[in-house]
Amino acid sequence: MADKLHFSLVSPAKELFSGDVDHVIAPGSEGEFGVLVNHAPFMTTLKNGVVRVLEGDTVAMRLFVRGGFADVTPAGLTILAEEAVDLSKVDAAKVSEDLEAARSKLLSEGKDSPHQGALQAQIDYLTDLKAAVVH
Repeated sequence: MADKLHFSLVSPAKELFSGDVDHVIAPGSEGEFGVLVNHAPFMTTLKNGVVRVLEGDTVAMRLFVRGGFADVTPAGLTILAEEAVDLSKVDAAKVSEDLEAARSKLLSEGKDSPHQGALQAQIDYLTDLKAAVVH
């Protein structure tokens, strides 16, 4: 289909989506960007956030990515995410539970913990994911 954008979203665990769509909006590290068919080629890093896949003016799918890269070529858009989940399959209560557990662990280990950076990164990710699930 010449009027459709080929879009693939891949994480280390699996390919979450591959198909032809009308429009994709992604959370670039320099700001949100949209890609339509025949977009000029570019590559950028991604920040934690929601990738919206549109069919016409309707959001058909919302995927949450934890960082990664987006590559726009004449063949389409490929997102290589560090981690990605389909927001329609995320349990908000479980995300809240995991967030509280990570916060508790960070408090119990203290500021001098060798895990402080990793725990804070997990808290940041879960906070962003929780916000995406409720919106």
